[in-house]
Amino acid sequence: MKKLIKLSLVAAISLSSTLYAEESKEQSVTNSFKHMFKDGTMSGNIRSIYSAYNNDNDKNTYASAIGGKLKYELATYNGFNGGVALTTSHDIGFLSGDKHQAKRNDELSSSKGSYTELTEAYINYQFENLNLCIGRQLIDTPLADSDDIRMIPNTFEAYIASYKINNFSLMVAHLKEWQGTDAGLDVDNHWIKTGKNGVNLIGLTYGNDFIETNTWYYNISNASKSDIKNEADENGNNAIYLDVTGTYNLNDNIELHAGLQYLKESELDKSNVEANIYGAMAEMVVNDFTINIAYNKSIEKSKKHSFSGYGGGTLFTNMDTMILDEITEDRDARAIVTNLSYSINDFSLSYAYGDFNGNANSSNEKAHIVEQNIGIEFTPNDDLVISAIYVNDNNKEDSKSKDFNNDNFRVLVSYNF
Repeated sequence: MKKLIKLSLVAAISLSSTLYAEESKEQSVTNSFKHMFKDGTMSGNIRSIYSAYNNDNDKNTYASAIGGKLKYELATYNGFNGGVALTTSHDIGFLSGDKHQAKRNDELSSSKGSYTELTEAYINYQFENLNLCIGRQLIDTPLADSDDIRMIPNTFEAYIASYKINNFSLMVAHLKEWQGTDAGLDVDNHWIKTGKNGVNLIGLTYGNDFIETNTWYYNISNASKSDIKNEADENGNNAIYLDVTGTYNLNDNIELHAGLQYLKESELDKSNVEANIYGAMAEMVVNDFTINIAYNKSIEKSKKHSFSGYGGGTLFTNMDTMILDEITEDRDARAIVTNLSYSINDFSLSYAYGDFNGNANSSNEKAHIVEQNIGIEFTPNDDLVISAIYVNDNNKEDSKSKDFNNDNFRVLVSYNF
């Protein structure tokens, strides 16, 4: 199934949100309104990250932070429940550089050295197979997702209706605003619009033990210039995303995975977003050893570029730093990523190599970025994760550039409760 494939690919390559996110707590159910609060549940996580950048052509920077999330969720009564979550991140001064000097990096806690926000506040209603959720919430779809790979995950102010029957799931949603690392931690009031009129989406998925399909449509409205506080707000387009992924057990020790994907984006409001991207992946799991290869191809659209959405995006070749979006403008571009990983007891090791190549654009400029990721993870139980990753980017076309000529070393400690 796609979820299994995505976990093995992304977790090994980029130490993604699958490593950080807290376990979903089972919702309590009550037959009394007053017990909705008494029988509510608390959950959350405590996490700390240290991150150091070494740039070949620019200053070296450092960042470290400690923080986490505290969430309270009401017990369910007659199908109704709700929840609130506070997320925070604070610099660890002596590991973050001096905020008055150039060596400090603000990727974890904003330029102010701290970030605290009510990231979730929602009301939920479920009746049989129908679920309605209104308010600030976590969502994960191909072009809008939590992308929980630093301290502050993306959350959305949204109106969502979903319906499940047999192996089918249908979601209809309107996304109004969002916040988080990808939205920008220095944004006033933390929340920004997902376009002038928001994002409308509908998705239909089907899954069983052998195959999963996804069909999604997005209408992403462009922002007026006065509303733009983040470049993602400028990306008005209609988008269609399709994929099919499957798994096959060759025998008790060997499992095979494969997948195909397609993303088509059509420009709205002169946003310059237009793309046709194809993808394929294959993976083999032999006991505790995994090997996979992924491929994405973007077809040239003159003076246009692709948009991965609000979050980390869904392409098979996404790595810790590089995604195909970086080189799609005004050119044909392709990415090939291979990954090896091995698990033993509570440890897992991974190595990924990605080659991102763009043909000459209308200005005769080419692009060629190579990224390597080396990761190690220790998970002694379901709640504690200790991991480290080394990321090396090499700009083969421009060794003097400040972009993609750097190393990043990151360490994470996360405890869920």
